[in-house]
Amino acid sequence: MAGKLYLVATPVGNLEDITFRAINILKEVDIIAAEDTRHTLKLLNHYEISKPLISYHRHNEEVKSEILINKLLEGDNIALVTDAGTPGISDPGEEVVKEAIKNNIEVIPIPGACALVNALIASGLNTKEFLFLGFLPLNKKNRDNALNKIKKAKSTVILYEAPHKLIKTLQDLLKNVGDINCVLAREITKIHEEFIRGNISNLLEQIQEPKGEHVILLDLNNLENENDSEDEISKKTVEEQYKIYKAQGMNKKEIIKQIAKNKNVPKNEIYKLFI
Repeated sequence: MAGKLYLVATPVGNLEDITFRAINILKEVDIIAAEDTRHTLKLLNHYEISKPLISYHRHNEEVKSEILINKLLEGDNIALVTDAGTPGISDPGEEVVKEAIKNNIEVIPIPGACALVNALIASGLNTKEFLFLGFLPLNKKNRDNALNKIKKAKSTVILYEAPHKLIKTLQDLLKNVGDINCVLAREITKIHEEFIRGNISNLLEQIQEPKGEHVILLDLNNLENENDSEDEISKKTVEEQYKIYKAQGMNKKEIIKQIAKNKNVPKNEIYKLFI
């Protein structure tokens, strides 16, 4: 009889952010497959759990998936964990799950911490609909495609980013998407947890030397994209037009001039509305 594959969510920072069920599963399984065995060992030692560990990360995923499937078919129960959060969410896990399903092996999720969910619920942005894209690609063509997808979005968009790439990513977003409202969630559940809110240009001014892992949340909920015609935009309220043009990267002077043109009124009349 085949074993079971458990996808066990682990803390993203605070070691107490783990469920009783997750701890019990880690104690009961035969093997724990870990993204970084040294990192996972700290968690296991904290909860006095001793189990055989197998390394399972992005660079050995294909080879180790086969090994894990064979052990599951032999009857071993395996818990898959990543360094932090939920396996498969911008972390290893997807490939072995696919193979397990092909081999009729039961896959059981053990819910728990997930950085994107915790960042979203505390962001103050729309939680009803969101687009999660993980880390932006490094390849220029793929990155441009991802930025174009963000630009067309009409919901909250969530990204992950490492500290040494954060400023470049924010600059790319400012250039390609516009100076939109944004929230940076840093070091979720850790001692230096922080939420920074403002337009992208404001955030770039505030952040000099980023530290820690970041979740980027972009507010595209009430914005129209640049494919809208000027005629469609001109039918909207002054406030709606202002948001649209600001998202397109226009400065205040340019926005007032354009709205005045749309409304066929003097610029001063529009200017007074924003004093």
